[in-house]
Amino acid sequence: MVTCLVRVDWQDELVVSPITRAPDDVLVHLRRARDLADREYAAPLDLDRLASAAGLSKYHFLRVFRATYGVTPAEYVSRRRIERAQDLLRATNLTVTEVCHAVGFSSLGSFSSRFRSVVGESPSDFQTRYAATGAPHIPGCVLFMWGLVESSATQEKRDRPRRP
Repeated sequence: MVTCLVRVDWQDELVVSPITRAPDDVLVHLRRARDLADREYAAPLDLDRLASAAGLSKYHFLRVFRATYGVTPAEYVSRRRIERAQDLLRATNLTVTEVCHAVGFSSLGSFSSRFRSVVGESPSDFQTRYAATGAPHIPGCVLFMWGLVESSATQEKRDRPRRP
């Protein structure tokens, strides 16, 4: 539970009371940071950048964000990335590694473990399940051409020196 200190009006003592959500004037700022996380989920987003978007100190931002939305900013960004990964795994023919990099994870291992903890199955099992019953997949080249996913995963493969 997140708490804040509140002064009792006629006494000089402090009483601890729980924050249930951000006040209305702060809620606008939290939404600005949440919108940034929704828009730029694939970019590196840390607490400093989100707090800066909200115009709050990072410690106050963390407390109020968690009290208002029920998750920390890092958990929110991670869940948003997993939601986007689910969309890509369902609708495209991208590999799990390409999806991992396209949604902002830098490690396939951390992506897979986080995906499994949120969704309940591995990314490859999820993709296989939807490949059998879902609609035809959008070719990955179309996604890259239209800029719907970043090409960093495939670019890294091309930039590596080839072995003779």
